[in-house]
Amino acid sequence: MAIERHTSFLRRRTLALACAPVLFALAHSLAAQTPAAQPTAQQQAQAQQLAASQQHAQKVQDIIDRAEKSYKSGVDNYNNNRLDAARQDFDFAVDTMLSSGMDLKTDPQLSDEFDQLLSAINSLEILALKQGNGFSPTLDAAPIDAASDVTFPPADPALLGRVTNELKTTTSDLPLVLNDYVAGWISVFSNQPKYHGYLKRSLERAGKYKEMISKILRDNGVPQDLIYQAITESGFQPQALNRSSGAGGMWQFMPFGSGTYGLVRNGYFDERFDPEKSTIAYAKYMKYLYAQFGDWYLAMAAYDWGPGRVQHLVSRTGYADYWELYRRGGLPAETKAYIPGLIASIIMARNPAQYGLTDLVPDAPVLFDTVTTSYAIDLRLVADLTGSTVPEIVALNPALLRLTTPRDIPYDLHLPQGTRDAYLDRLKEIPEDNRASWRFHVVKEGETLDQIALSLHAHSAEIATANDITPGKPIEDGDELVIPISAYSSSAGQQHYTVRRGDTLVTVADRFGVTVEQLRTWNRLSSNSVTPGRSINVAEPVRLAPGYSSRSRRGRNSTRATRGGRSYASTPAHGTSSRSHSRSSSAAATSSRTSAKKRHAR
Repeated sequence: MAIERHTSFLRRRTLALACAPVLFALAHSLAAQTPAAQPTAQQQAQAQQLAASQQHAQKVQDIIDRAEKSYKSGVDNYNNNRLDAARQDFDFAVDTMLSSGMDLKTDPQLSDEFDQLLSAINSLEILALKQGNGFSPTLDAAPIDAASDVTFPPADPALLGRVTNELKTTTSDLPLVLNDYVAGWISVFSNQPKYHGYLKRSLERAGKYKEMISKILRDNGVPQDLIYQAITESGFQPQALNRSSGAGGMWQFMPFGSGTYGLVRNGYFDERFDPEKSTIAYAKYMKYLYAQFGDWYLAMAAYDWGPGRVQHLVSRTGYADYWELYRRGGLPAETKAYIPGLIASIIMARNPAQYGLTDLVPDAPVLFDTVTTSYAIDLRLVADLTGSTVPEIVALNPALLRLTTPRDIPYDLHLPQGTRDAYLDRLKEIPEDNRASWRFHVVKEGETLDQIALSLHAHSAEIATANDITPGKPIEDGDELVIPISAYSSSAGQQHYTVRRGDTLVTVADRFGVTVEQLRTWNRLSSNSVTPGRSINVAEPVRLAPGYSSRSRRGRNSTRATRGGRSYASTPAHGTSSRSHSRSSSAAATSSRTSAKKRHAR
């Protein structure tokens, strides 16, 4: 039977194969006579939606590819110590995404890419500062970053006895305890020079921010001794950055989710590195964690390791007690070191004589004035206007990621104490569109115009024209001069730029600190579109019409910037009002120079 069934199957298959051409021809004929079924409205909508989705996905991928290409070029330049070129590449990578026309917040892929891009660039920029390539001092690594490498000596009964007696007279608004873990960190901080030096320098730096932090902690109703958590996190270093995790700032907020507590991050500034704003976020977050766990040590552990992980460990073990979780081995090495190191710091800071900390001198409080900018201004010009230095301005504004403030985005710019009025007064002489490139100079005794032009990479003829300097009215000691400098020439002397794929006049203008209108005028363009591969002018020699005068403060009795302002805990000063971007650069320059001539003509 099996053989018969198999034979029958073979016959049927042979017949089917033989009939296949006939059946195919018949079907084709019928199909030709039958009109094709028209797609329904729903099918058309679905097809259009699919096409739009595919087009959107392709556009997103193109943006990401361009940004990553610029970022990789920046990394190559960075690794080869071409820092200026690296910064240009990084800026272009960020600008590519900001000017894409896409909503970075609502598109998950773009949002994730942008956050990762900013974190990576920020890590490299802060690392450059740590290595001494920037304007900030070298940073100390926090002991907690090397917690697994710390060697603890056996428990010393004498040390335990001494510290037990100290705790009887040590006041704290945190529940201080003493055990072998805390005693181990006290021994490390006391006897190992590296860690003793870190603790001492941290307590010295605390003087800069103690008043500000204490006020914020008090305003938020959390313990004052939480200030010592900054020793564990960063050693009171606003620009501290953990390369492995991306955590940054004095309180080491992670790059993702920090906006929950009002910390803004974009291509120009990262408020995790702002001491005052990050402290406000820290106080609010610690208050939230304490409300969740009802225990300050668990709240600190959650701050370090994450509240979800700590809550899971509490649920799994049944113990809502940090020290019990420590003994049961459920905590990572860093979190196990976190609270004992903090308690050791408090005990030693409260008893300086017993731990060789009597000779430390706290740093002076950081005092500053504040103006709110919504225009791009180079920090070198800020230093000029306030009579200070670029490192001083950078130190007062650790949240800035570039040496310029953002254009059209409000930013609280910190100035040396007591210089706000001088800054605002002198700033009036600099057209808003030129604040990213122009400079300001107070003439010193014996200086010549050529020397000033050479030192600032400017042209003496343009300085003379801008400031109404003539053979009959030469410069004098104390004169305050506006220094016209072509955009971008102050740093690299670049006059032309070859357009890349994806460039628009908006991105090119922002990159070189000029306006779109200027690019159109210099290149005779009628739209914001430019063809890739085309070389365009990105700067033009400053040509001022005869008769304009911007001679600022001519004479020896010029007003100098003086000190005497506010501290971190004070109320910020109101910002300056920005001029409309629709007003042309030449009109602004004309108004500025004409008023200057009326005030200062001799």
